[in-house]
Amino acid sequence: MKRALPILAAALLVAALAAPAPAARYAIDTSHSSVGFVVKHLVVSKVRGSFDAFSGAFDFDAEDTAAWRVEATIDAASIDTGNGQRDDHLRSADFFEVAKYPALTFASTKAVETAPGEYALHGELTMHGVTKPVVLALEYNGSIQDPWGGTRVGFSARGTIDRKDFGLEWNKILEGGGLTVSDEVEILIEVEGVQEK
Repeated sequence: MKRALPILAAALLVAALAAPAPAARYAIDTSHSSVGFVVKHLVVSKVRGSFDAFSGAFDFDAEDTAAWRVEATIDAASIDTGNGQRDDHLRSADFFEVAKYPALTFASTKAVETAPGEYALHGELTMHGVTKPVVLALEYNGSIQDPWGGTRVGFSARGTIDRKDFGLEWNKILEGGGLTVSDEVEILIEVEGVQEK
């Protein structure tokens, strides 16, 4: 029994040394990040907007995409399209119904490399009380040491969702047969993360 204990300890030490180091944790620097979207208006033009209040964090290891994890929360009431009347309408029960559903959330499920520096980020988006799987095309923009001794990484992400899948169904049909607002919404995200110490 006495001889078995050192052997067991040695085996545990080898296993610990062989185990991959955990991915680093990064907080989203909201002052250098953005959550935007684009929708078509009256078929012929596009309206751009953003959510100005959000938070989140992610686990990142440049050598191991299996370790990547992302969680983010968006304040629905912070929607901003540059027009106060339109923004109030978007906050109403016709769209986001922010009094009942104050937050949008995203939680990743996996990341898959599709090309050098490019990935497909799979996850679940919850909006208007409905959760659906989404896939974002993710671009890794690199890592850098900032002037304050921190490590920062950057990503760009884009994807497309159908807002009707999330119960945002308000619309008006135009005389020519088109829709006032497109069902398809393009998502545009820029993220800068700072490694937690």
